[in-house]
Amino acid sequence: MQFGHFDDSDREYVISQPDTPLPWINYLGAEDYFGLISNTGGGYSFYQDARLRRLTRYRYNNVPTDMGGRYLYLRDNADGQFWSPTWMPTKNPLEDYSCRHGLGYTKIGSTYNGIRADLRFFVPPGETFEIWDVTIKNLMDEDRQLSAFSSVEFCLWDAYDDATNFQRNLNIGELEVQGSVIYHKTEYRERRNHFAYFACSEPLAGFETQREAFLGSYRGYQNPQAVEWDVTTNSLTVGWAPVGVHHLRFSLATGETRRVIFLLGYFENPVDQKFTSPGSQKINKAGVEPIIDKYLNPHAVDKAFEDLKQYWQ
Repeated sequence: MQFGHFDDSDREYVISQPDTPLPWINYLGAEDYFGLISNTGGGYSFYQDARLRRLTRYRYNNVPTDMGGRYLYLRDNADGQFWSPTWMPTKNPLEDYSCRHGLGYTKIGSTYNGIRADLRFFVPPGETFEIWDVTIKNLMDEDRQLSAFSSVEFCLWDAYDDATNFQRNLNIGELEVQGSVIYHKTEYRERRNHFAYFACSEPLAGFETQREAFLGSYRGYQNPQAVEWDVTTNSLTVGWAPVGVHHLRFSLATGETRRVIFLLGYFENPVDQKFTSPGSQKINKAGVEPIIDKYLNPHAVDKAFEDLKQYWQ
């Protein structure tokens, strides 16, 4: 059975159905920030060191295979149906699915229930974050009321320790939310001067930072309670399993398109500038906020993608 082919003109490998024999993986980034991404949005991200600066959690022996990664859920609020345009983790039958692995980027697109979604993942040259560029279009002859949920599960930085030292790790996770940005600040006060962030270009209907609040009891990423119910609790995790989930609600008229941008990134402050002021315990975000503001703009995203293509010429 053929699952894909090479597109020589665009220098991409095109995957035409999601259930490949194994996850077919591409690499994002070329300098300091890197990611592995499968044809269904799985994989993980890290800064320089895949063990000691791991941003997102990945379970290598998980069942089903390739569970965990960069997930987006869409929900039709008229009937409650929800799906993932990358196929995983909900595994709904998609129309027109394709994944295009290119040089430093991956594009995944599909149609479900009259909604077209196209996602583009890449790391801008010289930057320490990845962009999720999402376009959603209503193909139906009626207005649609939708919700969208982004989802990542944060690693507690040391990937080996994260997978082995549960007694410690279930007590150290710490996040905060400011506007549409979720900050992963585990151990920042105690022993680190770096943090991760997960930003969104849209105002939020809600968020989650506690995994169990998002998934619900006895559930997994294939059927999160928050998505099924269209309800988020604005949880602020202390310990346990930290996640980043943005909850959006919006309407689309016939033929209307909505573009949403997410940034998942790493930022490091100088040791003497960790906090907003001497004696404060608040993260100094003065350096990262202009970066977030710049790249949540579609024009900056488009330019960054053109720069990436030039980088690989």
